Amino acid sequence: MSKFDNDKVMPRYMVIAVVLTLIGIAVISKAFYIMTAKKQYWTEVADRLKRDSVSVKPKRGNILSSDGQLMASSIPEYKIYMDFMAGGEEKDSLWQEKLDSICIGLHENFPQKSVEEFRKHLEEGHQKMSRHWAIWPRRIDYNTYTEVKQLPLFRLPKFKSGFHEEEYNARRRPFGSLGERTIGSMYGAKDSARQGLELAYDSILRGTPGLTNRRKILNKYMNIPVTLPIDGCDIVTTIDVKMQDLAERAVIDELKLIGGDLGVAILMEVETGDIKAIVNMTRCADGEYREVKNNAVSDLREPGSVFKTASILVALDDGVVDTTYQVNTGCGVYPMHGREMKDHNWRRGGYGTISLPRILEVSSNIGVSRIIDDKYGNKPEKYIEGIYRTGLAADLKLPIKGYARPHIRMPQKDKYGHWTNWSKTALPWMSIGYETQIPPISTVTFYNAIANDGVMMRPRFVKSVMKDGKVIAEFPPEKVMERRIAKPQTIKTMQTILEHVVSQGLGRKAGSRMFKVAGKTGTAQIAEGGGYKTGIVKYWLSFAGYFPADNPRYTCIVCLKKTGLPASGGGMSGVVFHHIAEGVMAHNLKLSVKDAHDTTSIVIPDVKNGDLIEANYVLKHLGIKTNSSWDGSYANGNPIWGKAERQSSQVALHQVQPNKSTVPDVTGMGAKDAVYLLENCGLKVKLHGRGKVKSQSYPAGKQAMKGSECLLVLN
Repeated sequence: MSKFDNDKVMPRYMVIAVVLTLIGIAVISKAFYIMTAKKQYWTEVADRLKRDSVSVKPKRGNILSSDGQLMASSIPEYKIYMDFMAGGEEKDSLWQEKLDSICIGLHENFPQKSVEEFRKHLEEGHQKMSRHWAIWPRRIDYNTYTEVKQLPLFRLPKFKSGFHEEEYNARRRPFGSLGERTIGSMYGAKDSARQGLELAYDSILRGTPGLTNRRKILNKYMNIPVTLPIDGCDIVTTIDVKMQDLAERAVIDELKLIGGDLGVAILMEVETGDIKAIVNMTRCADGEYREVKNNAVSDLREPGSVFKTASILVALDDGVVDTTYQVNTGCGVYPMHGREMKDHNWRRGGYGTISLPRILEVSSNIGVSRIIDDKYGNKPEKYIEGIYRTGLAADLKLPIKGYARPHIRMPQKDKYGHWTNWSKTALPWMSIGYETQIPPISTVTFYNAIANDGVMMRPRFVKSVMKDGKVIAEFPPEKVMERRIAKPQTIKTMQTILEHVVSQGLGRKAGSRMFKVAGKTGTAQIAEGGGYKTGIVKYWLSFAGYFPADNPRYTCIVCLKKTGLPASGGGMSGVVFHHIAEGVMAHNLKLSVKDAHDTTSIVIPDVKNGDLIEANYVLKHLGIKTNSSWDGSYANGNPIWGKAERQSSQVALHQVQPNKSTVPDVTGMGAKDAVYLLENCGLKVKLHGRGKVKSQSYPAGKQAMKGSECLLVLN
């Protein structure tokens, strides 16, 4: 008979098998749950703690102004977290003991949240045993991070305390919003350029990431560099901080005065095309003006009367008119192919018959449109070709993303000889700045070409790239077109006319008493939100010109948008131009020291008594003659004492031999020499004031008593 009792043993095996099966099912279920529902969490934990290779971010390069000042730089910022599962029981007991101190310290660093709110927030994370509990929801700077790091428990190593951080490269602009849309910005959550020069030169500024290998050695992870990161290069812009600030203040002040909606200003250097300042101010919902969009390079607008300069330039260059050409503008209203063309003074009776230069001086719509319609009405394509020749329609190929190319349409005919995109009124209205779309940057580039004797320079925003203080790449000034925009004589004629626009025309408010200004005003109605007939009229007010007119250094355009009347390009935009021009010229004013010299100037300095060798050394290097009645040197370490006397053309130095037994006369000396001589006599010296010794309490010539006190009054 077998000793194995199936009835007793088999049920036991069945129970064990069922238990093992249930355990297996639980393990598989838990693994499936981790692989699905908790996959993201454990992936993040693994990436944070157990990555074999970690990318090391490089430091992003700086953006500098033309004179080397920081306009954008990277600084570290941190988000702080708590891992409540790190450190074990020892950490938990320390946590309970130090929780009050931690909450008080956090409240001191972040007063927006009370001590009780911090306690409640941290206890919630501890209850959930979170491994990545955010202590503070926003990024903090390095100084705040170091303060928090010194709190109880947090100062321990992160694997013991659970306190850890995530580091970010934050972009900061020391000059705040100055030139914000041109300099550009970064997306806050990631190291990615958003706009402006930050985006245009992102590949240069970004640098190359490095690689670090993480190895576990003796239960600790060590970072072993594989590839070191290469920091980004710095770019040197053409922006001048002082000119930018000046232009922004001038635009904002005028916008506030007239209740404007938008203001744009561009300041360009004539010879190089360097953009020294670029302003884009939009009125926001709270009534404040901020840079919202880079309107100076991206807004396609009907330029208005500043376009008339190009129309007259084409007519002069083609030889169809000259400066003696006369136009009858009538009473200020003139029928033009079924529509009425009006001058700004039509209610006052118009200008009558005026010459071509006067047409631009008073910005006569009728005068310009009649010239262009009469001379190019049957061949409008010849006029548009002339406009293209001026460079107004050229692609400037700007580095700033989102810039707009001018849109000036060319007349076209179908196979039957009929115009497909043209009407008889197109040419007259185009000639005065309508039916075209031109960004302000293109307009100022055109006027800069006139100031530059017909040579059109491409707007330059960046001069060079630097690495570790050394220039590694340069972007030299570049022409838009190899040829000039017009004949030299035509350019000279237009320069004279534009100067007269300011001196005796509608641009007077843009002028200056200190230097000559040349330019052109512009006032155009804007078709927004339903066209011109909505009952609300908006105006685009402009002034474009350059200064000084007799030796142009800078070209500037100012554009303002406002609702309703009064609206004047010369009286509003011209005023801003005036402030910018005078401010820039004052900033660049350099005077020679000779200009401050007059017949009453003192050229021989007042020399203190005391060490004659030191005085002689300084006077010699200043080129001032000395009359020396002494000799000696420092060969034996002995100073030579004496008095200095200022004469008409020289300084006379007279030696005085001090006697250690009697108190010397130290009046007229500096503090150093006086103290040296008196202490050599055994006196204790006290000083009152600064400058030269005016009086001494211990009389000169008296027997010196060692240890006695001598008060020196300096002035």
